[in-house]
Order: sequence, then C-alpha cells, then structure tokens
Amino acid sequence: MPELLGMTWDHSRGFDPMIATSEAWAKAHPGVTIRWEKRSLQAFADRPIEEMADRYDLMVIDHPHVGEVAGSGLLMAFDGIGRDADLATLAAQSVGLSHPSYEFGGRQWSLAIDAATPVAAFRPDIIAEAPRDWSGVMELARSGKVAFALIPINALMTFMGLARNIGAAVAEGPDFIDPAAGAEVLGLMGDVVALMDPRCLTLDPIGIYEWMGRTAEAPAYSPFGYGYTNYSRTGYCRFPLNFTDAPGVHGDDPSGTVLGGTGIAVSAASEHREIAADYALWIAGADCQKGLFFEAGGQPGNAVAWEDEGCNAATRDFFRATRRTLDTAWLRPRYDGYMGFQDRGGDIVHAFLRGDADAPATLAALQAAYEESRA
Repeated sequence: MPELLGMTWDHSRGFDPMIATSEAWAKAHPGVTIRWEKRSLQAFADRPIEEMADRYDLMVIDHPHVGEVAGSGLLMAFDGIGRDADLATLAAQSVGLSHPSYEFGGRQWSLAIDAATPVAAFRPDIIAEAPRDWSGVMELARSGKVAFALIPINALMTFMGLARNIGAAVAEGPDFIDPAAGAEVLGLMGDVVALMDPRCLTLDPIGIYEWMGRTAEAPAYSPFGYGYTNYSRTGYCRFPLNFTDAPGVHGDDPSGTVLGGTGIAVSAASEHREIAADYALWIAGADCQKGLFFEAGGQPGNAVAWEDEGCNAATRDFFRATRRTLDTAWLRPRYDGYMGFQDRGGDIVHAFLRGDADAPATLAALQAAYEESRA
C-alpha cells in the first residue's frame, strides 16, 4: 500500500490543514496513506530543499528556495505531466503573484496553497480603525500603541517592502538599492523602532499576534506582519484581531510588501509522484481551499477562497480587507544564491535597528552581501 511522507511547518496554520486533507484523501483513496512531519518556522525558511527531497514525497516550501533547485532534479515539475488545464485554472485563481512565484525557468515547481504578505493588524477594542499612511503610524507609535515583528528576517522584509513602496528598485541590477532610498527607509524604520517596546526586535509575527491577541494590556496596532487568519477567528485567542491593508509611506497605497505564503512540491525521487501530484493539485484547488483546507485552519492561496463569503465571515473579513496588499505585493529575488543574502541581510538590518551600526555602514554591508550572493 502506498505510504507517502510529507514535511510542513510547525504552526496550526501549516500543519492542521495537511492532516485534515490527508485524512480526507485517504478515505477517498483506500490504501493510500499520507503522513506529515513538521519543522519550526525558522527551519522552514532556512532548511535547504536538498536536505529533504530524498526523505519526503511532499514538501511545503517557501518560494525563494525555487531558484536554488530549479533544474537540479530535486523537484518534480507540475507542467508536462498531463495536467496543464489544471495548472491554467490555478494560475487564473492566483492571489497576486502567489502561483507564479513557484515558476522558475519556464517550469512550475510547486503549487500555491497558502498566501501571505505583510499586512496590518489591530485590536478593535482599543482603536476603531487602522492608519493608512506612515504619518498615522507614527502618531500611534508616539502614544505607545504600535508594535511589529523585527527579528532579522522580518527586519529585512520590512526594509525591502518599504523600499518598494516608495518606488525604489531593489536587487534589480548590480546595486542592491540606491543609497539615498536606502537611507530614507532606514530612517523610517529607526524612527518607529525608537518608539516601540524593544521586545519587537525579538519577535516574529506569531509572537506579535500572541502578544496582541492574548494580553489585555497590549499594543493596539501592527503595521507590518505576515497575516495569520487564525488570530481573526472567534475562539482562537482572547482578543481577536482585525487585519487590514498595510499602510503606505506617502499615502493610502499598500503596494510593495514582500510576498510570502507557501507552496506544495513533489520530490522527484518519490516512488509515488503521480499520487503526490494528484493530492497536491486537489488541495490547491478552489473547492478544497475554500472548504476543508480553510476549515482546518489553513490560509488559502486560491482567490476563490479569498472571495468566499463563508471564509470572510469566519475571519472578520480578513481576505477582503487585505486583498489589495496581496495583489500588489512584490516578488522578492529567487536567483540561486539569494537565500544566502537573505540570511546575512536580515542580520545587517537588525544590527542597525539595535543601534550597532549607522546607516552608511548598514547600506555598505547590504551591498557587499548582495554582491557576494550574486557571485
């Protein structure tokens, strides 16, 4: 009897839907078993696919890894297996660039099952609405009501997202960013960090939402953090959060946040590639995404689910309220070598926010790390 093994990430949003869908798949396909293991969120971002492809049939992955493995023979490409009509449907149902983020070199290496980008969250019992621009964010910050995730990876994502929002090119050529634009962004980040609790430098988005959602005396607003519908669902935390579009720097324009989310990939080494592909295409499809996948705590990557009345009613309109940010999110670099830059770049921006480096030194270090990653 076929038994497939999968790897996903250790959060109810990442693990529970895989268990629920695998159990449903097994009932519909007697004799087939899919078991799931999980790894921490940090390991999810860092662990190379080559360390998993020999052991797992199915892998939930982050799209920046795709450039490292495209053409390596580690993953099965979904195009060319006779399911091109299904792929075309999924492409048409993509939330923003979620589906194409897993395409590289003309091949589709994974299917988007989860969509996310930094969006805003607020406590409706403390503030009535979220600010739409940076001046509003700073006004709230001066009253001690702002907190957001700034561990190294999130510090870098916020830096790049703000840069894209003001129209700066990021990693589009030999220069990582124009020094003047980079200095402006570091200034914005430094100003708000000086008004926030220092623990923000130690927290990821989950940590921020746990703080906001489970503590009476908590920050009222987070301008940037990868969205989690879990914290907007009744019963998940003591103080359910409202999620909304990210603020713009100079106006009501959320564009440029750094696209996240997850996709499901099939190992080329799997002895059960056809079964794995069928399962992956099913859970990425509209019916599963708006139904069982969402009901089990998942955050769909399919636009049909984002537009579904039931999904929105269960999440305080999370999907409608953040859709503009998702649709205008920026697809970060995926070249072979980018992941090395991401690891170093986060530490570099974090050092600036801690006060351990000034802006010129920070931008020089980012440029050096970028050049090294491209080499």
